[in-house]
Amino acid sequence: MATQAEVLDIDGREVRISSPDKPYFADLGLNKRGVVEYFRSVGSGIVAALRDRPTAMERWPGGVRDDVVVATRADGRGEAFYQKRAPANTPEWVQTAEVRFPSGRTAVEVAPHDLASVLWMVNLGTVRFHPWPVRAADTDAVDQLRIDLDPQPGVDFATTVRAALELRQVLADAGLTGFCKTSGGRGVHVFAPIEGSDFIDARHAAIAVGRELARRLPSDVTVNWWKEERGERVFVDFNQMARDRLMTSAYSIRPTPRGLVSAPLEWDELPSVQPSDFTVLTMPARFAERGDVWAVLDATSPGSLATALAWYERDAADGEGELPYPPEYPKMPGEPPRVQPSKRNAANWD
Repeated sequence: MATQAEVLDIDGREVRISSPDKPYFADLGLNKRGVVEYFRSVGSGIVAALRDRPTAMERWPGGVRDDVVVATRADGRGEAFYQKRAPANTPEWVQTAEVRFPSGRTAVEVAPHDLASVLWMVNLGTVRFHPWPVRAADTDAVDQLRIDLDPQPGVDFATTVRAALELRQVLADAGLTGFCKTSGGRGVHVFAPIEGSDFIDARHAAIAVGRELARRLPSDVTVNWWKEERGERVFVDFNQMARDRLMTSAYSIRPTPRGLVSAPLEWDELPSVQPSDFTVLTMPARFAERGDVWAVLDATSPGSLATALAWYERDAADGEGELPYPPEYPKMPGEPPRVQPSKRNAANWD
């Protein structure tokens, strides 16, 4: 028999939690109520990570299990799925914003402004949030440069940390202030607040920063898009800065039985931690002790992409210009010429 729903009072908003006793992370003994309480425990942090940002929801309404089928672009059937558009029953007090996809089509997405909105999303089964690097007021103005350090098979976390620490210096040399977090998996994400930019310039800045990092650490870092050319190195996934290619938010839960979370860190912590240190069970105590270590991110003066874009133009003059977009990404109006996958099998695309 289904457990009776509970109603929470969140800053004067009533948020209904259905089936609170439903198992969500069975190996951890955590039910849906426990997931809700996790997000309440990191409330100011998850709200800061998502506030006013159009956000895709990764929904696991039946709980997180190894046997759950995840719906894909090719096959929309599955118990877990990504939801971009705001549901039809979205409460009027939940903020939304219109975004434009690479195809030119538009959609209205949830752009949470407060904890009640976040917990309403959690009640839908959302365990991982994927916010755009824009705000509701202007969904074409990118305000964060996001760098995804993706370790390839055979790369240990220490190598990824070494790349992240050097990336911090590369960003500083470009006039940008980086903030680091675990990805929730084996990687590291680095965000830097920037002055409003369009998506093409932001992606080109990510490419330029990645190339500069690879020059400084050629044995450890690559920007090679083709998997067979990456080797045992950290791949700078520049396409995570393309429109509608979204990265996990801080404090999101990775939907695996271990329940790892994407943990914001101080730079001096990074060399002494492991991703497995931060889970849905351990993060509440850390947050109670340390608070949101990324609280200063939004208060940090945004930097200009001018230096990074100058690097991109310098590289282009030397024959290193555009890199491949994701295969499903259509040509956008005004977009510069792309590199085509000549001499490569389409199956090698990520």
